[in-house]
Amino acid sequence: MAVEDRKGYQGCSIKGERLMGGILSRSNHNSNVGDLIEGSQSASCKRQRTSDSFWEHSPRLIPSLPDEISIQILARLPRIHHLNAKLVSASWKAAIMSPELYRCRKELGTTEEWLYLLTKTEGDKFLWYAFDPISVRWQRLPPMPAIAVNDEPRSGLSGIRAWNMAGSSIRIADAIRGWLGRRNALDQVPFCGCAIGAVDGCLYALGGFFRAAAMRSVWRYDPIVNAWNEVSPMSTARAYCKTGVLNGKLYVVGGVTRDRGGLTPLQSAEVFNPHTGIWSEVPSMPFSKAQMLPTAFLADLLKPIATGMTSYRGKLYVPQSLYCWPFFVDVGGEVYDPETNAWIEMPLGMGDGWPARQAGTKLSVTVEGELYALDPSSTLDSARIKVYDHQDDTWKVIEGDIPINDNSESPYLLAGLLGKLHVITKDANHNIMVMQADRQNHSAPSPSTSANSIQKNLHEVPEPVLGSEANMWRVVALRSGGSAELVSCQILDV
Repeated sequence: MAVEDRKGYQGCSIKGERLMGGILSRSNHNSNVGDLIEGSQSASCKRQRTSDSFWEHSPRLIPSLPDEISIQILARLPRIHHLNAKLVSASWKAAIMSPELYRCRKELGTTEEWLYLLTKTEGDKFLWYAFDPISVRWQRLPPMPAIAVNDEPRSGLSGIRAWNMAGSSIRIADAIRGWLGRRNALDQVPFCGCAIGAVDGCLYALGGFFRAAAMRSVWRYDPIVNAWNEVSPMSTARAYCKTGVLNGKLYVVGGVTRDRGGLTPLQSAEVFNPHTGIWSEVPSMPFSKAQMLPTAFLADLLKPIATGMTSYRGKLYVPQSLYCWPFFVDVGGEVYDPETNAWIEMPLGMGDGWPARQAGTKLSVTVEGELYALDPSSTLDSARIKVYDHQDDTWKVIEGDIPINDNSESPYLLAGLLGKLHVITKDANHNIMVMQADRQNHSAPSPSTSANSIQKNLHEVPEPVLGSEANMWRVVALRSGGSAELVSCQILDV
């Protein structure tokens, strides 16, 4: 039986169908399910009034409709309304939180891309926020799980207890100072250097440090149940590793670990299959440029490290550097080909021109098959986007400077949302600003409902004037950030 959005149930004269139609058709975001139920009860109809306990004891999601059809109806409900829909009844809550509903959303093509943003506030408190670009609204996620490790150094699930689990809580620069004895960074913050990744509709927090020991633990956030849970640990304890997704699997490369001799950079790599929950080994990165140093002194002084990773044209690209604090030397990078299960050297122009961020780290994002990176070295108050041309093996600058606050405390993030490039940064007023690039229309955007919603529903902060050279950039979200630091962002399509 085909169901066309609301057409398949608008004619039904039962309480469940009236309620469902009310949820789907409402335009006021501030309305709640209680108001809808009250409106449904007061509506005139030629039927016997049911009791409040009817919903709890009804054998079907929507009376007189098969559950298969009801699931298709619920699958068309925008995610922003799921929280209220779960309040209707226990059966609706179970349906909203079931994998079956989300499989149906994929089949119907009603999945939605949301931006997930991780921030760090004062006191090393980590907060996740989810942004819905359709309703222009933010939601706060449950806190990352509390874990702790026993005093005896143990890795994996058996050594986990309750403590403060957090993501990458200090900058790589601070960590390196700690490695050199200038700052005891690894003991100050539990689980610093935790990597963030996303695959198969879930967020992942991997590894990190606690009490100066690297961890193997992996935690997963599932938006279906809106909760964190622990999954299979990595085979190698590591912190500050890089993550990337290829062919539906989560890859982890590099990072550092700690042994009796101190901190050691890792060349190893591994891959996680979210469907089986199993980690598998991947050939280690050769770090061929590090093997070409002329003297043993330099080889011991300069430590190789992976400074980024991105999935591009069916392969994983890992830029690399040699470091000796406070100096970083770019040495190109290496590329992993899953078909040959081997690493090759990165194209020369790609490695040499890859823009660097703080402490040698390199951010990038692939959007609609194009590889983008942000170069912050344009001017003091702006930056430029570069796109990689694989045919010419060069990075080319895109016209239109990005207005960013040149402040080491306010880094930028890159994301590909709804098929467009986005830059997340903080403005001079400490507001978190999400900017969208429109390369097809460089004219200044006209006022829109979306822009009005930002001012009405989020914060009364004037939208920044980007200037004639930045007309391709449009502010799509703005929220107060205060002293919070931007840590990571991911996109989930659920």
